[in-house]
Amino acid sequence: MAKGPKRPTRDEFELEELGERLVEAKQEKTELLITVWAAEEQVRGVITVLDSRTKKVHVEYMGSVTKIPFLDIMKVENPY
Repeated sequence: MAKGPKRPTRDEFELEELGERLVEAKQEKTELLITVWAAEEQVRGVITVLDSRTKKVHVEYMGSVTKIPFLDIMKVENPY
């Protein structure tokens, strides 16, 4: 059975920095553009929930919520 491409590994520092950016963006209700591993399009929106139990980030854009596994987030940037 062939496996698909593996998710790139990142060190603890990179993950911690990413987590801090997400928390800050949630508190300030900042709209973000999130690059998700193995997804064709970036996810745009405002973080509504950082679920530590499921390790998913809930992003809302135009009334629709997308749940992204934290480890699948490759890059976070401002859309402007």
